[in-house]
Amino acid sequence: RIRKTSTNRFTPRAKRTDKPQIKELIDASKVSVFLIDDNQVVRPDEIGSSAFIRNHAEQQNCNIYEYELEAQFRCAGSDGFVNWVNNTLGIARTANVLWDSEDNFDFKIFESPEALEKAIHEKTGKGYSARITAGFCWPWSKPNKEGELVDDVVIGDYRRPWNAKSDAGRLAPGIPKEALWAYDPNGIHQIGCVYTAQGFEFDYVGVIFGPELVYDFDSQDWIGHRDKSFDNPVKRSGDKFMDLVKNTYRVLLSRGLKGCYVYFMDKDTERFVKTRIEKPTVAAAWPGSVEIETDEKISQLPFRILPKDEIKHFQNCVPLYDLKIAASGFSPEQQVDDCDWVELPEAFR
Repeated sequence: RIRKTSTNRFTPRAKRTDKPQIKELIDASKVSVFLIDDNQVVRPDEIGSSAFIRNHAEQQNCNIYEYELEAQFRCAGSDGFVNWVNNTLGIARTANVLWDSEDNFDFKIFESPEALEKAIHEKTGKGYSARITAGFCWPWSKPNKEGELVDDVVIGDYRRPWNAKSDAGRLAPGIPKEALWAYDPNGIHQIGCVYTAQGFEFDYVGVIFGPELVYDFDSQDWIGHRDKSFDNPVKRSGDKFMDLVKNTYRVLLSRGLKGCYVYFMDKDTERFVKTRIEKPTVAAAWPGSVEIETDEKISQLPFRILPKDEIKHFQNCVPLYDLKIAASGFSPEQQVDDCDWVELPEAFR
């Protein structure tokens, strides 16, 4: 979150300076450590890219050591999900074009904000940390004179307030300050903005995907709508608008450690994202098929597994081997100590 300078509208005139903030940071210590994700820039005045830091460090004759973090713990440690989000939003081309819906990371799309909120509340009821977030597509009001938050986020009959602003002033009892929204149990009753949620993570994150970024099937591309955004600095960012909004949703979608639940206001966008999700495959039923219940799911087999007293090896049945045994060319030789014997349909001998 490096800015051009440390000066802002609250800085006294005597302390204002044009000195680049990156130079201030490097001058302030013998060793500076920067943790950088170039795709988490969400405001036009944030300029701290890897290349920007490297160039300034070189100008000041610093010794530079660069490392790549090889693992992350958000999204169930799934680099595949983060890469899928990057690919789906058009941030970066990756090999993860389709999301496997059977992955350990729990990703779901909901038909209404009420259903999304209910699912998030169920998770907190079971002891998980969870919050609801949204794109900056509504005004963000200060509290009323009683210190109550205003229901700014309105979708049909669904009405909820943003989290409290940093300069909110006096708040009514039970409403957490902005810095406590992610931890205070009462934060579950407000919608978090990217500027509040960034830097935090939860077991489950809910995301309301707003209308300022939609997918257009005619052009087969993402379209940005400035008039739907209430983030004024981003609206005034010129040709950076699309990148900043995409990064915003990338940040929100990746706040979950165990799962991410999403409601899309634009239904074409929802349909597009659904085309990028690989559905579980279900075997077609054959005559004589039986259902076998496993720990995780019910799968359908196209044959009957014979009980031991009916088995006549290779006369009325054939052995059923696991695929990992059949495909053992690149592994040490394996022996089959036990297997199921199955009766095939009459069409097979």
